[in-house]
Amino acid sequence: MASLTSTGTWLLILSLGVVGSQNISARIGEPLVLTCKGAPRKPPQQLEWKLNTGRTEAWRILSPEGAPWESVARILPNGSLLLPAVGIQDEGTFRCRATNRHGKEIKSNYRLRVYQIPGKPEIVDPASELIAGIPNKVGTCLSEGGYPAGTLSWLLDGKALVPDGKGVSVREETRRHPDTGLFTVQSELTITPARGGPLNPTFSCSLSLSPSAPGRRALHAAPIQPSVWEPLPFEEVRLVVEPEGGVVAPGGAITLTCEVPAHPPPQIHWLKDGSPLATAPSSVLFLPEVGAQDQGIYSCVATDQGQRSRESPGVSVSIIDSRENSQAEDSDEGPGLGLLALVLGVLGGLVIAALLVGILLWKRQQRLHREERKVPECPEEEEQRAELNQPEEQETAESNAGGP
Repeated sequence: MASLTSTGTWLLILSLGVVGSQNISARIGEPLVLTCKGAPRKPPQQLEWKLNTGRTEAWRILSPEGAPWESVARILPNGSLLLPAVGIQDEGTFRCRATNRHGKEIKSNYRLRVYQIPGKPEIVDPASELIAGIPNKVGTCLSEGGYPAGTLSWLLDGKALVPDGKGVSVREETRRHPDTGLFTVQSELTITPARGGPLNPTFSCSLSLSPSAPGRRALHAAPIQPSVWEPLPFEEVRLVVEPEGGVVAPGGAITLTCEVPAHPPPQIHWLKDGSPLATAPSSVLFLPEVGAQDQGIYSCVATDQGQRSRESPGVSVSIIDSRENSQAEDSDEGPGLGLLALVLGVLGGLVIAALLVGILLWKRQQRLHREERKVPECPEEEEQRAELNQPEEQETAESNAGGP
């Protein structure tokens, strides 16, 4: 026993100051010595220990003459009971009945509770931004490795937050490790910031330990400070369809895009002929192989964070049969060819008319040229030409007269 008391750094000795029952606490994994009041310090000793804990189904009796209870507990030479390493299963009742050297019987009762200090809590998955006027998840306060399970609480700017089911709600969960028996507790905070409130509130959480953990104050997590802003309402929802007009051949593809100038982007749902479509929220609706069942009037509904909604104007989606399409193309080509023929006919007529006009002008110019050659240049020249021609005419007449 002297050796045990000399190594008091690893041994905790608790003795009863008075005869009766006493509640004691011990940290998990550390040694514990329970003193049997009234027992003689040296053998022979008349005493027995009775244990009723999580390791026993009923009372278990230990005596100095008996064998140690494996590594769970054993009686020391001075009659005290040693638990080398306290565990969760050691919680329970310990009783000692001893007879001193004067023959007086003394009883000692202990009620043992164990504890384990968890690590410092922390806020996981913290929010960086909060939107005023709507519920926002702030974060999850997490504490691991404690026993018994402590209690988590939230604070806003140093003041306790009380869940009211409206602006403040908390969802708590407690889990126990199947091997160690230690607890993990978590608390998820959801809050609705008031419009016009603080722009940078400070949130923190703390863990209150069990009363069985003596001398321990609450453990605090590092605070977070998200920003708060108010969403801008959207004024217009526009639906764009490709190809333009929403008309394709059977099996063609159509893309519908819902455009909303708002921040943050609202949630987009789709309607067909006024009924919701079973599609995931998205700003784009893609119809890869359009068939008769896809024809109809499509629209999109934008819903912002404040649950305000606005619907776009409807856009028609339809298909056109390939034969009708070819006929339509032919009918489209017919007027084009007729117009081309008409233009060519007009141009041809103009060319022919131009040729005829040119020929007429040429003939007229030739006639005028001949007439200009017949007109005398002056009267004197004409008279001289007549005088020269008279002798020749006389000679011709005489020769004709003197002939046979």
